[in-house]
Amino acid sequence: MVDVQSLTDHRNINIKKVGVKGVKYPIIVLDRANGFQHVNATVNMYVNLPHHFKGAHMSRFVEVLNEYRGQINIKTFRTILEKVKEKLNAESAHMEIEFPYFIEKTAPSSGAKSLMEYVCRFAGENNGQKTDFMVGVTVPVTTVCPCSKEISSLGAHNQRSIVKVNLRFRKFFWIEDVIKLVEDSASGEVYSLLKRADEKYVTEKAYRNPMFAEDVVRSVAEKLNRVDNFPWYSVEAENLESIHNHSAYAYVEKE
Repeated sequence: MVDVQSLTDHRNINIKKVGVKGVKYPIIVLDRANGFQHVNATVNMYVNLPHHFKGAHMSRFVEVLNEYRGQINIKTFRTILEKVKEKLNAESAHMEIEFPYFIEKTAPSSGAKSLMEYVCRFAGENNGQKTDFMVGVTVPVTTVCPCSKEISSLGAHNQRSIVKVNLRFRKFFWIEDVIKLVEDSASGEVYSLLKRADEKYVTEKAYRNPMFAEDVVRSVAEKLNRVDNFPWYSVEAENLESIHNHSAYAYVEKE
C-alpha cells in the first residue's frame, strides 16, 4: 500500500510538534509502599516533522507506548523518548503523561484509613542534544485566612486549596516525599475519610496555622531549597475562596 505519510510535501513548512493527544492508556508506575501501582493515564506524544514529509506515522506512537507500558517511570522516561525518536525517524520527541496516584492515608485521631488521590505528571523532550524532563504533582490542602482570623471575633474563613509543583531534578526521588512536603507547608491536610474526632483535630490544627496563598508557595519553596536535588521548580497555589467569588493565587519559580 502507498505510504502517504512519507510522500513529499512542497509547502516548505516545518512542524514543531505532531503526534497523538489525549490517549487513554493503562500504565504501571512505581509506588514506594507497594512496589508499583496500576493507573489509567492520559498520554500526549509528539515528534518534529521536517518540511519535506507530508505526515507522521501515528500508529508508531502507540506501538512505543505499548512496548513500555509496564515500565513508565522517572527512570525510564528518557529511554522512551529515544525510542520514539528512533521509531519515527525524528530529530526531537516530546511526551506528557498525566495520571491519578493513590496513597493510603490514616486519619489523625480515629486511625481510619482511606485512599487519597493526587494528580501526577511526567513531561519530557529530547531534541537530539539533551533531554529535559519534569515531574509534576497536584496536592489539595486546607488553608485558613490569617486576615480573617485576625479581624474576626469568632472563627475564620477557610478553604480547600490546590497546590501544583513542577520539578527538574538531579537524582531519583519519590513522589510521596514531595506530596508530604506540600502538605506540611499548608494550614492542614485534606483526607478522603474523617470521623468526628478527626474533623475536630484537622479544623483546630488548621485554625492554629493560618496561611495566605503567598505563605504556602513560599513555604514549599523554602523546603525544596533545603533539598539539594532540584535545580529548578515552580510552585503555584490556588485558594478556592469560601467567601469570595474568585480564587486567590500565588506562584514562585526557581530561576
